Order: sequence, then C-alpha cells, then structure tokens
Amino acid sequence: MLQRYANLSGNSGVVAYRTAADSITVKFVDGDEYLYTYASAGRANVETMKQLAGQGRGLSAFISTTVRNGYAKKN
Repeated sequence: MLQRYANLSGNSGVVAYRTAADSITVKFVDGDEYLYTYASAGRANVETMKQLAGQGRGLSAFISTTVRNGYAKKN
C-alpha cells in the first residue's frame, strides 16, 4: 500500500511512496509509479530515497539530480 508523501516543501512532484527491504516505489503527480531497486539505482541511493520519503522533503529533487533514470520498472 502506498503512503502519502508529506511534501513539506509544497512543490514536489511526488505524491506517494512504498518501501520494501531493497526497493522503493515512488508515485508522481502524473500518476506514474517508478520502482527503484538496489540493483537498478544502487543500495545507497535507495536508502537515501527511503530517508527522504520518510522526512517528506527532498525526494523529487534527489531523484531528478542523482538517480535520474535508475528505475527498474515504470507503471
């Protein structure tokens, strides 16, 4: 189940996320969901994304500047 992203900055493109042991799924305002895994984006990046998701700030910026197209699957 997806959890609502807090969006503390008020201008994020992320609306929700779901974490798993070795991945994070991120849902954007356009409805697209992206799965980022240790294998596709790197363990450190996925763990940073989990932290940012929990904090409700910086996730979209981190994805666009660091992870970019490092997703395993797009829905």
